[in-house]
Amino acid sequence: MTLRFDFLMDLAVDVGEPVSMGASPLGERRVVSILGGTFDGPGIGGEVLLGADWQIVRTDGVLDLDARYALRERAGGLVSVVSQGYRHGSAEVLAALARGEAVDPAEYFFRTVMRFATGAPYLEWLNKTIAVATGERRSRRVLLSAYKLL
Repeated sequence: MTLRFDFLMDLAVDVGEPVSMGASPLGERRVVSILGGTFDGPGIGGEVLLGADWQIVRTDGVLDLDARYALRERAGGLVSVVSQGYRHGSAEVLAALARGEAVDPAEYFFRTVMRFATGAPYLEWLNKTIAVATGERRSRRVLLSAYKLL
């Protein structure tokens, strides 16, 4: 069976500075506040409310992402998002990203798997949706393009 995807939405997520929680056996633990933003796609759109990305900077240089945040759809429905994935690249590219420099997203790997939960009847289809997203890291913003797995 061939996997197929449909475009779901683009997200522009405003984030705070990473806060290091120190070393752990798996690597440095960090938390990044999700401060707001927007999302838009066919038949869905609204604002990113709040959340956090609990990260581990693994000893092999991979950033292990575990973001959990809330969306408010423009008609009022609330949606919980769990987005887990990886970001990695060369040491030079990762250092440039850490300095807040603009880096071509083709220079690094940034992918997540997204799951959703909502009690809004008109959005109930999201409760059965898995999406895969490509990401781009900007200075204080993360851009995601999410595709629904069919």
